[in-house]
Amino acid sequence: MQPRQSIIEIFSTFVQFDADRFSRWATESRLRRSIQGCLQKIPKENSEYFWVLYWYKFCQDSATASLAKQHLTAYLQEPCYWTSQKTCAGFASSQFKLSDCFQIAIAQVERVLKGFNPSQSSTLKNYASLIFSTAIRETLRQRQEVDICSDWGLLRKTSQKRLEESLQNTGLSPETVRAYILAGNAFKTLYVPSKASNSRQLSRPDDTTWEAIAKFYNSQSSQPANPETLEKWLLSAAKAVRKYLYPTPDSLNVSKGGDDGFELLDNLPGTQESLINEIVAQEEAQARTQQQGEINQILTTAIAQLEAQLQEILQLYYAQQLNQDAIAKQLDMKQYTVSRRLTKAKEVLLRSLANWCKDSLHISVTSDLLKSMSAVMEEWLQNYYSASSH
Repeated sequence: MQPRQSIIEIFSTFVQFDADRFSRWATESRLRRSIQGCLQKIPKENSEYFWVLYWYKFCQDSATASLAKQHLTAYLQEPCYWTSQKTCAGFASSQFKLSDCFQIAIAQVERVLKGFNPSQSSTLKNYASLIFSTAIRETLRQRQEVDICSDWGLLRKTSQKRLEESLQNTGLSPETVRAYILAGNAFKTLYVPSKASNSRQLSRPDDTTWEAIAKFYNSQSSQPANPETLEKWLLSAAKAVRKYLYPTPDSLNVSKGGDDGFELLDNLPGTQESLINEIVAQEEAQARTQQQGEINQILTTAIAQLEAQLQEILQLYYAQQLNQDAIAKQLDMKQYTVSRRLTKAKEVLLRSLANWCKDSLHISVTSDLLKSMSAVMEEWLQNYYSASSH
């Protein structure tokens, strides 16, 4: 991929794929005109960080949020691409292609912009990369589980709440949803496979079991159904669950409306005042940079003081990006033991960070602050071990 150089390109172009490989940067003409207009008013301002804060601010205003979001979506194309490439490579057996992972990730832009806080996160790119990576991993792992399970195994693993959400997502009437859920409950109650059976690859229930399922269902419903109908319903329910758990990703890069549609540039409120505010924000950012250096030192020292096994688990989890099951196998321990020790390691690091805030910044540590610090620490761990792996 050829990196973008100018501010105009960075905030107005999108990745185009060809045969699952990067092809070119495609320009969105409305965004290009928008950023050109802004640069004409402030020709000397060529700081990428400045324009990120500029558009992020306008994301908070409903009148300008759409345009600002499109500019920032363009801006996040590169971290989205590199994160997708790195994460996808870790799932060699996945049927997902790089372009699929890219679309899964870029669909999280709304979540990124909602959760990003310039005063707490280092940069929008780093924060977005964390969200993108998490979203791709969750989807791929979920998809792998869905692919492995037979329809009957999937139904046994699906909770009633998830089943209800999946059925509602298909647009079925409330009455039909209730009937399907009742059928699902009858299936789970009457079809109890032996312990020796593979829970993921359950086979179809035998005819005797289907008769029992139908009898159970009819005792609970005023609208009787025969075994064939119930089997058809349950297969449809399994299909609905698969679709719900693995929706087709839609690109946010597609422009809605014609190329010469509405223009928001002339309606941006308080442009000059906002620019002054952002310049002040840049000065404040220098102070944050110093604090981030101190945070880096605090957490690096805290990691070095952890038990050797806790350090190894962090290394495997963040640097090698292994899940807890894989770590458990490698270290010959139970998955729940890995989970507990990973949690313990994070608690030690969070305690060090909280003490630093209390002693250096003279801030009272509240539950809300701990939650924010936990997010900052998670981002830091991702970046720290990513850098060490290279």
